[in-house]
Amino acid sequence: MRKPLVAGNWKMNLTVAESRHLVSEMIPGLQSIEGVDRVICPPFTSLLAVSALLEGTAINLGAQNLYWESAGAFTGEISPLMLSELARFVILGHSERRMYFNETDSTVNKKVQAALAHALTPIVCVGETLEEYEAGLTEEVVSRQIRLGLAGLDLRIGNNHTSPLVIAYEPVWAIGTGRAATPEDVNVIIARVIRAVLFDEFGERISQSTRVLYGGSVNSDNASKFFSEEEIDGALVGGASLKVNEFVKIVQAA
Repeated sequence: MRKPLVAGNWKMNLTVAESRHLVSEMIPGLQSIEGVDRVICPPFTSLLAVSALLEGTAINLGAQNLYWESAGAFTGEISPLMLSELARFVILGHSERRMYFNETDSTVNKKVQAALAHALTPIVCVGETLEEYEAGLTEEVVSRQIRLGLAGLDLRIGNNHTSPLVIAYEPVWAIGTGRAATPEDVNVIIARVIRAVLFDEFGERISQSTRVLYGGSVNSDNASKFFSEEEIDGALVGGASLKVNEFVKIVQAA
């Protein structure tokens, strides 16, 4: 059984003071829910403050990105060594990073390797654009992103060889648009594409133990429909994770 996971990606939102207020409001509701891994991913500027608030709780902290070197002359970047003191999870390869900051499958691969080397759990994002979706290229694009993004990794590590990473399937055309993919279609893509590629590359144990999340206009109204599908193990939530009641309800649905 794969334990459900719900991660809130705050993106570039909230000051440190606003972050403290939101997390303080969320903690009671999130703490009362068992059987789900809960992850909050604020901006870098709020990691330390949120980490202090989450200390002693069962709620995990995640970052939104990292650089693959541990230290050096890389102005403006944050290393996995720095993050490992605070966070347990890190979002990598998000479509906004690929679209606006020229990230490629190759750089995502370097970041995944760096995260694993520093005991961080990567949430590796994959997904097709609207143009690719309409051209029928979903399988080709998602397969490539997984194969190249995880190239050269030995994932046969961890307790009982369970997967040390998480995959988030986020069709780009559904992110922040209010236009979610159907739960049935997502389930098929995870089963026939994502788990199939993981099987080809790493074997059945990794294919079946890797948690695969859905992301793209997830809210409290549609979350339970996604989570009822066998292959969907949770969600990477965007805008709804900035609203206390919305995020808590999504976690409850999981």
